Amino acid sequence: MSILINKNTKVITQGMTGKVGQFHTFHCRAYANGANCFVAGVNPKKAGENFDGVPVYASVMDAKKATGATVSVIYVPPSGAAAAIDEAVEADLDLVICITEGIPVHDMLKTRYKMQGKRTILIGPNCPGLITPDEIKIGIMPGHIHKKGRIGVVSRSGTLTYEAVGQLSALGMGQSSCVGIGGDPINGTKHIDVMKLFNDDPDTDAVIMVGEIGGSDEEECARWIKGNMKKPVVGFIAGVTAPEGKRMGHAGAIISGGQGGANDKLAVMEECGIHITRNPAEMGRVMQKVLKG
Repeated sequence: MSILINKNTKVITQGMTGKVGQFHTFHCRAYANGANCFVAGVNPKKAGENFDGVPVYASVMDAKKATGATVSVIYVPPSGAAAAIDEAVEADLDLVICITEGIPVHDMLKTRYKMQGKRTILIGPNCPGLITPDEIKIGIMPGHIHKKGRIGVVSRSGTLTYEAVGQLSALGMGQSSCVGIGGDPINGTKHIDVMKLFNDDPDTDAVIMVGEIGGSDEEECARWIKGNMKKPVVGFIAGVTAPEGKRMGHAGAIISGGQGGANDKLAVMEECGIHITRNPAEMGRVMQKVLKG
C-alpha cells in the first residue's frame, strides 16, 4: 500500500511538450510502472500530437475523458502555472502536483481562493513531487536512490528529501512513500496533511519529517503528532537563524517577528515527542536507532 499514488495511477503532464516537461516525463515513464502510468499530455496548441507515444490533448478535461487519468503534474512556466492548477482543479482531478518554481504570489493567492470547497489535493508549487518506490514517481526526484520499504518521508526541502532518502536506503531502510511538499508561502498540502496519511497507512512504520525556517507549519504538525501519531517520527529543520526578514532557501523560509527559527521549531518538535536531529547527515542513523530501541 502507499499514500496518494501507486502503480495503477494514471497521470496527465501539463507542459509535457516543453523541454523541462519532456525531460522529466521521459524519466518518470522509464521508472518502474511509469510507461503505463503517464497516459496524456496537455497543450492547446499541439493537440493531436504525441510525445514518445503519449498523446497530447487540448485541455485537462479532454485528457481526463480520453484516458481516465486522475492526477496531473505541472511543468508550465511561472506566468501560466497558476492557471494550469486552476484548470486541473476545474477538471475535478484527485491530485495535482505543481513542480513549477517562481509562481507570482498574487497568482497563487487567487488560485488558493478558487480551490476552496474543491476536493482536489494540491502538492506544491515549487516542489520535487512524490514517489512510491518501485511503483511510480511523479516529479523531478532521482528514482535510483529510492528503495521500497516502510519509512515515510515528508519534506519542504527538495534537496533534503533526497538526502533523507539516500541515508535511509544506504542503511537498508526502504521507503513506503516520499512527498516533497515545497516551501513556497502559498502552497497546497502541508506537513500535517501528509502525516495524517502516513499515520493511517498500514505499510508505514515510521516517518522522517523535514522542515525549514519560516512559518509555523512544523509546529502545528508537531502538536498534532503529540496527540495523535501512532508511529515514531524523526525530525530536522533546514536553515539557521537569520536577521529578521532575510530570505533563505524557499520563498516561505522567512523569519518574522523573532519566530520561525530553526531552534524554535526544533524545541517544539522535541517537546512533542519527535526524535530530532540538528545534523542533516544523521537523519537516517537517528531513525535506525529509533527503530532498534
